[in-house]
Amino acid sequence: MSDDARRSCEFLGWPADEPTLRLDYRRFSYAGKFVMTSTGKAVVRGPAHAIDDSRPDAGEYDRDVLAAVAFNEDRTDAGTLWLRYVTVREDHRGEGIGPDLVGFVVDRAREDGYDRARIAVNNPYSYEALYRAGFGYTGRQTGLAELVLENPDPAADADEPSRYREGLGAFTDREDLSAAEREFVAEKRERGPPPR
Repeated sequence: MSDDARRSCEFLGWPADEPTLRLDYRRFSYAGKFVMTSTGKAVVRGPAHAIDDSRPDAGEYDRDVLAAVAFNEDRTDAGTLWLRYVTVREDHRGEGIGPDLVGFVVDRAREDGYDRARIAVNNPYSYEALYRAGFGYTGRQTGLAELVLENPDPAADADEPSRYREGLGAFTDREDLSAAEREFVAEKRERGPPPR
């Protein structure tokens, strides 16, 4: 059986349910954010990863989590769900697990009455992955220079390639981009939007 066949998305609960996760901070970005009870959570589960059982904290972590997302309702717009943190275990990045999980959460949110989902991204890799999950650049940024993306894509009926490139262009002026990120942005701007 392939790893893909053994993966499954699981909705752990809304913020009111106070779900928590214990993710190994060595394997996941933002691991500490998933211990908080103020956000809802969903995960992709799959084959468990090995942890050195001699470590004092070996039994603390959810070993079968491949990816996780935390979310909550917008404070001023009850129809909007904000995705706060998306993380994929380091050995599964680039496999499309993150966009699949985000799509799962967006579908669940729509079933529960949300009109749209938003997320703020701070790097071009996340921008690209979320575009594949049906998000589009809104033309807005947060005070932390994160690009605000929305699903459904607000530019879907407009000039989608232009808006996609505009979002990528917002990264080009940033001084904190690595050489690999700059190359990634240039390549994706030239190519245009990926298939969804």
